[in-house]
Amino acid sequence: MKSALVAALIIAVLAIAVSAKGLTTRITLRDTTLDTSIDISDPSVLGAFNVWAGPGTYSGGVEGTHGFIIDWAAGIARDRPNGLSGYEVMFYVRFANRSTEELAYVVLYERDPASRRGFVYLPGRSDEHYGRNVKAIFRHNLEGNWFHATEAWDNAVNSLLSVH
Repeated sequence: MKSALVAALIIAVLAIAVSAKGLTTRITLRDTTLDTSIDISDPSVLGAFNVWAGPGTYSGGVEGTHGFIIDWAAGIARDRPNGLSGYEVMFYVRFANRSTEELAYVVLYERDPASRRGFVYLPGRSDEHYGRNVKAIFRHNLEGNWFHATEAWDNAVNSLLSVH
């Protein structure tokens, strides 16, 4: 009973912390070659890919180590093939004190069609979206690198792309 109460309290605190930063309202995948887009607005999907998670985010003074769309435990991806199809992934949020959604964070996502695995790039200092991203979340020493995407993100993107 005590552990259930503690778990409920932790969930409530996390929900308050996330909502204070802004709730994700939409994720847009823009094909960088075709200049076409797919919007994700299903709350159950959005909830699985919380932009306010992972390194550079804090809850109760503790830095996040997992979450978002990156497999943080796998480290920097040194095995990323060249010539993959690419997408700009834009995270839109609605902040508590504002009535409209705003673009909060942007990463690049490349997908290997053979393995159906993906890679996520956190824009670095010389990249277009760096300023916006670090204003929202500063992921110290991680910006400017490619990472493996989580299996959950790859599966979500693969199922979206197979429908469109």
